[in-house]
Amino acid sequence: MKLNVAVFFGGESVEHEVSIISAHQAIEALDKNKYNVIPIYVAKDRRLFTDEGMHDISFFTGKKLDAVIANSTQIDIVKENNKVIIKPVKTKLFGNKELGTIDVVIPVMHGTNGEDGTIQGYLEMLKVPYAGCDIYGASVGQDKVLQKHILNDNDLPITNWFWCYASDIDTKKDEILEKVHKLIYPVILKPSRCGSSVGISIANNDEEYLSSFEDARQYDEKIITEKVIKPMREINCSVLGDGVNCETSVLEEVNHSDDTDFLDFKNKYQGGSKSSKSGASKGMASTARIVPAPLSDLERELIEKLAKDTFKVLGASGVCRIDFIMDKESKKVYINEINTIPGSLAYYLWTEKGVSFTELLDRLIDIALERERRRSKMTFSYDTDLLETYQSGGSKGVKK
Repeated sequence: MKLNVAVFFGGESVEHEVSIISAHQAIEALDKNKYNVIPIYVAKDRRLFTDEGMHDISFFTGKKLDAVIANSTQIDIVKENNKVIIKPVKTKLFGNKELGTIDVVIPVMHGTNGEDGTIQGYLEMLKVPYAGCDIYGASVGQDKVLQKHILNDNDLPITNWFWCYASDIDTKKDEILEKVHKLIYPVILKPSRCGSSVGISIANNDEEYLSSFEDARQYDEKIITEKVIKPMREINCSVLGDGVNCETSVLEEVNHSDDTDFLDFKNKYQGGSKSSKSGASKGMASTARIVPAPLSDLERELIEKLAKDTFKVLGASGVCRIDFIMDKESKKVYINEINTIPGSLAYYLWTEKGVSFTELLDRLIDIALERERRRSKMTFSYDTDLLETYQSGGSKGVKK
């Protein structure tokens, strides 16, 4: 019997459109002999929609998202007994009251309100198995401030940095600039909980810093400032598995055009690639890269070890991509960040290791089901007589 696999994508995020591309790459790669694939589109206002036409990305391309919604069925997902059921919000007199059930979910939602634990919490409430990080791993993976504290506490190498609330610039500007001066320009500013390089910029002096800060605060309430490593190389590694067992992909080196020290949103997703005759975006798979990265055996082994260590201490699961910065001169390696739902699910790093995108998705589903089996043996609640013995007006039952 085929598993009903729901692929969630979209969401209220600056990476909404990127999510649509990544999800459809996964939908196309899923083995239709094993799975009934159900596309679940999360609109920017957080309503859920589905439609048979959503199996093809052409359902979304060349039109406004309002038109996509108009041609789709808005749905609710409910738990009834032991089944997770898809129901239309509005039913016609003789229409279907149910649109199917879900056995497992693959979330392909990048950024805030999806990758950050939001969708994971929703799926936990439904008690449906899902691929990727759980709530805690997702939350820490999205919040770079929490992430860096954990990495630092585990003696994993990160660049010199500090963070502040966006509102602090209004009352503590001099204190913030003093910290910047200790890092020494150039520095890079990042919203703590965004992805795809949105709101990220490099500052070389106070004027640029304050301007960059104003841009970054549009996207988050917490702003990170880091020392820029120059000259640098960007090396990425994907990790697949869970906290107990995980393995690394081949490594890639991301090419930087001109004098850009990081890939912005446009370069990541709209730059096309030399292998694409049409120049059309293929998500992160279209970014200019060298695979495998030209590294010595010692450099490769170090980065693979750091990738596994990062994956484990952050409580990650599923398939992630961990980005590293290497100082070209000193060869020192720094952990930049983890991407818990990477663009294109980082499949392009696994195909180079002989793992097809279809096999990668199979393994993600297996990991999700195995996690649910482990959790089913754990105790999350137990019966008590507390309510039976509770006396109104008394102090019993008050948690102190």
